[in-house]
Amino acid sequence: MRKIGITGGIGAGKTIVCRVFQLLGVPVYDSDARAKWVMQHDAVLKDNLTAAFGPAAYTPSGELNRPHIASIVFNNPEQLARLNSLVHPRVAIDFESWALAQAPAPYVLKEAALMFESQAWKQMDEIITVFAPLDVRMKRLLARDPHRTEADIRAIIEKQLREEEKMARADYIIYNDDQQLLLPQITALHKHFLAPQ
Repeated sequence: MRKIGITGGIGAGKTIVCRVFQLLGVPVYDSDARAKWVMQHDAVLKDNLTAAFGPAAYTPSGELNRPHIASIVFNNPEQLARLNSLVHPRVAIDFESWALAQAPAPYVLKEAALMFESQAWKQMDEIITVFAPLDVRMKRLLARDPHRTEADIRAIIEKQLREEEKMARADYIIYNDDQQLLLPQITALHKHFLAPQ
């Protein structure tokens, strides 16, 4: 089974691209959603997070205490790196067991905003980067997330790998720039991935 990573900056359109692949019958692993699940259900990770961030990392009822962890890692790069160093390896293990359960699918997609930063690319056979210019992404995000300011969005973008770097490291690029149609690009890649290797 081929494992294809799909990444791109915030607002580039990874989610809509993944939805189209899902409509074509392709299993898609959403790293953000699964990371939240893993933090809640993986016993090893729960122990590690409690050891790293104290007993308040989880509520008395066993729920992840997001505000507590956020208060520690927000604006603290060392603590954020510590959190990521605990979470990303457990998500990688979760992805591997999920992928095994998808047989006999010819290929699966793993959607991850931090594909390169988290080292998740090492599990992939190939990488797709979804690209949109900054001005297009900004317009989309301000419309989609009215609670965020332009400064908030720029702060998120600055923490992500530069688009040029993502594109340089990708095997395929899908342009979601409001100039080119998405569907023909996605269906062409789908046919390519289904072709015998």
